[in-house]
Amino acid sequence: MDHRVRIARERLTQNAGSFFEPPTTRNPASIDAVTDVALEDGIAQIPREEWDALVGDDSPFLEWDWLASLEEAATVNRETGWVPRPLTIRENGQLIAAAPLYVKSHSEGEFVFDWSWADAAQRAGLSYYPKLLVGVPFTPVGGGRLLVSPDQDQPALQLQLAKALRTLCLGNEMSGVHANFCLPGELERFEEAGFMKRVGIQYHWHNQGYDSFEAYLERFRSKRRNQIRRERRELEREGIEVEVLSGDAITQSLCEPMFRFYLSTIKSRYWGRQYLNRELFERLWERFRHRMVLIVAKKDGELLAGTWNVAKGGVLYGRYWGAFREVRFLHFEVCYYKAIEYCIAEGFSRFEPGAGGEYKQLRGFDAQPTYSAHFLADPRLAEAVGRFLEAERDQAQHSIDWLSQHSALKNEADPV
Repeated sequence: MDHRVRIARERLTQNAGSFFEPPTTRNPASIDAVTDVALEDGIAQIPREEWDALVGDDSPFLEWDWLASLEEAATVNRETGWVPRPLTIRENGQLIAAAPLYVKSHSEGEFVFDWSWADAAQRAGLSYYPKLLVGVPFTPVGGGRLLVSPDQDQPALQLQLAKALRTLCLGNEMSGVHANFCLPGELERFEEAGFMKRVGIQYHWHNQGYDSFEAYLERFRSKRRNQIRRERRELEREGIEVEVLSGDAITQSLCEPMFRFYLSTIKSRYWGRQYLNRELFERLWERFRHRMVLIVAKKDGELLAGTWNVAKGGVLYGRYWGAFREVRFLHFEVCYYKAIEYCIAEGFSRFEPGAGGEYKQLRGFDAQPTYSAHFLADPRLAEAVGRFLEAERDQAQHSIDWLSQHSALKNEADPV
């Protein structure tokens, strides 16, 4: 079916407030009235069942419970510089496609860094903000950015969404559109719509059919294998116990210490930014704990450290970590080793511990590419960024190849 769509030309410039008002729907007589594109006033305003029907088996961070909780806890709004305006396509009133779209007045909390682009735009006399961002706030996890109902023509509607995003940008004098951590299969649609591809690097763990943590350790060369064993034994000698809690085993009383763990990491890092609040942790406990996996460390019955993870579809995602005091090797045990042990026991296929940290490779996490797509309205800025992205893609591929060849995990033919 040829889904003809229209985009209302709302003024989205910095000085015009109409973008921040609830969207209006216009259906000119010359446009097919049964198919309509609109900007919604937040994910929370869309029925949960409609939105989640588009998400399906995709990333848990795309689910209504996660995105709506961010809005309702006031972590994303005009004041925080994240204005939620999801782009939707409806046919006969039924939601058939959508993109999680935000208007950004800064580049914080995105994990795909474009500050140098903003600086270049400023030097050229261009306004870089506001800009449009397609993704999940504060979450460096890959997932669909062009969501389409499974019973529809997915490539066609993905292309419609990508073109609609570009039209919004150009028609409302925005600097650009950025789709962060999108799926590889979506890149072709974005590129068809005039977006540029960007490649980044993360470190993921993959289950190679291990039946125990010891079986996993056998994949390491002896020096690294013995080091991991020493790290775990030292914590045992310290009398530290590490426990995994999931689903209904997570009590509401854990919301406060988990939030404090999160704050402890924010306050201990010069680059730390507090994006989340206590209310969000409470809301997620109420509606999202069926996805949650907490790993907590105790000594003499007192909570010492913890990490906040999310699980779906046989994949574990590490999100927030913190500790009330420094203990040698505790971070590795709570964030990585115990999580891998849990994944093996549950038969999970993959563990994504989050952004950054080449030290993860020493513990069996191998380099994987991540993808994003970018459209910049100004041709001069787009040309300069395009040259940068080409060189960056080459460097990223070179790094991934090198890291793969120097994996901490030995091949079957490698010496012990």
